[in-house]
Amino acid sequence: MANGPTRRDVLSTVVATAAALSTPNLAVRAQGMQTIRFGLTPVFLTNDIDLLEKLKRYLSVATGRNVELVQRRTYQEVTSLLISGAIDAAWICGFPFVKNREELSLIAVPVWNGKPLYQAYVIAGQDSRERSFKDLQGDIHAFSDPDSNSGFLVTRALLTSIGEKPETYFSKTFFTYGHRNVVRAVASGLADSGSVDGYVWEVMAKREPKLVGQTRVIRKSEWLGFPPVACRRQSIGQDNIKVLIEAFNKMDETNEGRFVLNLLGLDSFGTYPASLYDGIAEKVALVGSG
Repeated sequence: MANGPTRRDVLSTVVATAAALSTPNLAVRAQGMQTIRFGLTPVFLTNDIDLLEKLKRYLSVATGRNVELVQRRTYQEVTSLLISGAIDAAWICGFPFVKNREELSLIAVPVWNGKPLYQAYVIAGQDSRERSFKDLQGDIHAFSDPDSNSGFLVTRALLTSIGEKPETYFSKTFFTYGHRNVVRAVASGLADSGSVDGYVWEVMAKREPKLVGQTRVIRKSEWLGFPPVACRRQSIGQDNIKVLIEAFNKMDETNEGRFVLNLLGLDSFGTYPASLYDGIAEKVALVGSG
């Protein structure tokens, strides 16, 4: 005849029963919270796991929603997800925002060094003899992404204005799919020169001076609208978007938000009109849709 349950068996049963009763309640609460799917293009910040976790935590707390960060390799992939409604909002580039202006609305624009603006840089190796953009002809040139303003469009528009094309002006071009990768390519000698986000280069110069010190700036563009956070135009009045707008625009008002901004090297986020991107739109018109 089998022995009766021991005291340990009874205690284990009680603990297991309590866990079984509490777990569904937690699951129900989690399922009851709305989820915001937020897209990130492959800029330098996506390489920083700690930053991603801090950004996700801040947005989750500030919005009162579950926040899922969605990353893809190219700008086009993230933009396609945004337009299709597969994600709620995304931190994109001014170039895809302009190309899809009829379908997208601004949520927030980063403020860097007191302005919602940045510049595109063309860089070369620190020890190269090149001193001007004209000297780069015949280079192996690194671009960031075909849909990047600073990492492609600005240089392409400059070449168009002098009757040239990237594929004929440079001996070879390639895409690195990340501004940090452009800097690495030029620093290592894999590329003679490159087109890069000036904000990324400047932030990297402070945090990775040894790497960035192997490059130097050949040309700076005019000031252009900083890569924005955007959503689909028809989503602008939805609750998820409303709380996301508030979370970004109040980021500089809390310790947690300011910590994230410091990691990003930004001052704050603000609300600005779409006309901020007219300078980029002019470049899009110059190069055409081809």
